[in-house]
Amino acid sequence: WILNYDIMARFRRRTCIILLLFILFICSIMMALKTLRPDRAGFGDPFGLGLLPELQQRTVLLDSKQNSLNRVQGDTVTRVSNLHGITVNTMKASMPPVNKLEEELSSPNYNFHIFYYSWYGNPQFDGKYIHWNHPLLPHWDPKIANNYPKGRHNPPEDIGANFYPELGSYSSKDPSVIEAHMKQMRSASTGVIVLSWYPPGMADENGEPTDDLVPVILDYAHKYNLKVTFHIEPYKDRDDRSMYHNVKYIIDKYGGHPAFYRHKTSTGRLLPMFYVYDSYVTIPEIWANLLTVSGSQTIRNTPYDALFIALLVEERHKHDIHRSGFDGMYTYFATNGFSYGSSHHNWASLKAFCDSNNLMFIPSVGPGYIDTSIRPWNNHNTRNRVNGKYYETAFSAALLVRPEIISITSFNEWHEGTQIEKAVPKRTGQVVYLDYKPHKPNVYLELTQKWSEKYRKEQEQWLM
Repeated sequence: WILNYDIMARFRRRTCIILLLFILFICSIMMALKTLRPDRAGFGDPFGLGLLPELQQRTVLLDSKQNSLNRVQGDTVTRVSNLHGITVNTMKASMPPVNKLEEELSSPNYNFHIFYYSWYGNPQFDGKYIHWNHPLLPHWDPKIANNYPKGRHNPPEDIGANFYPELGSYSSKDPSVIEAHMKQMRSASTGVIVLSWYPPGMADENGEPTDDLVPVILDYAHKYNLKVTFHIEPYKDRDDRSMYHNVKYIIDKYGGHPAFYRHKTSTGRLLPMFYVYDSYVTIPEIWANLLTVSGSQTIRNTPYDALFIALLVEERHKHDIHRSGFDGMYTYFATNGFSYGSSHHNWASLKAFCDSNNLMFIPSVGPGYIDTSIRPWNNHNTRNRVNGKYYETAFSAALLVRPEIISITSFNEWHEGTQIEKAVPKRTGQVVYLDYKPHKPNVYLELTQKWSEKYRKEQEQWLM
């Protein structure tokens, strides 16, 4: 009887172990499917719908990046202009020889464009924290919202991000931070910074005006042989008339700077380029006033003509983009499967559409996505980085369609966890931040550099 009991006990233990291993195996398979190839995860779920203003049918989801309307903020901080003067003088005094920089860093790839945000602030440079103290955004359904925490983050230990920057809760006005960012972007072999931009005196609802910082960013970009173009955000009352005036303002004020980006077209023209976020919020007829030759506010064949790149979210947007007079489209989101545009398996058909209609197709690749530090209810749209595999999968998908330009989401959109900026492990009493382990803090910069070189080599083959 004792022998039988011992046999049964061992049998039960063995059965439990096998069952546990089987459960772990199933969980691993599910996680891999969710993170690497979530091709069909998009609009059927209300979590996805809430992130896009047009698709949520006028329900309000406030966000530091993905809002449609932005309010006018207070007076621009005057000491930014003073900072600019001090920064330029300091930079000139300490700038190493250009050829030494060239030896140390990878050459810039001007076909790799990277989205960059200069909206962060801290008490030392701004008198308060900006964006790091991002509020927790409520779900639009009150029944769901009641199940999640409310309030806002409390820097520097508690910030509105799931990862923690190596530079800490920095200020975008800090000259040492700007320089570090330029060096990181250059080391990644990117070439064009796509700078988030609001008109003077305006900002996203969680930030402060940042246009006065543009000259400093241009100066430091030039030091590292990088170029700067503009990501025009959906500011209040954005339409054909205001866009005309703002494009004129940007070109008049910044167009003469050596770091101002101009793209060489197939006809040999050198034109500025503007990415237009949430372009689909404005109807095609309004855009056509600005972007077609016969439009009432046309910018075509004027000194302010440029390449305008629209955001494509839904498939039908491609027809609206063409009708509006845009020169191309980009997909922005780093969430494969979230939208039609961000789903890798749709890029080939989008590229074919663009080719047949003389448009540029600019796919956006990203290292992953997680925004539960500001949208705690949005775990559905998390895309695990899988130690860099997710990023490489996106690059591989982009190269398959042979694009003229690849955009990267993002250098430092920390709220949405799409950053490739250096991040470090950090644990506080309140939270354990994600990190890049087992790799070093610069792993995503290195991966970007690797794929930049691969893109260069493949592009040479495409042109042969």
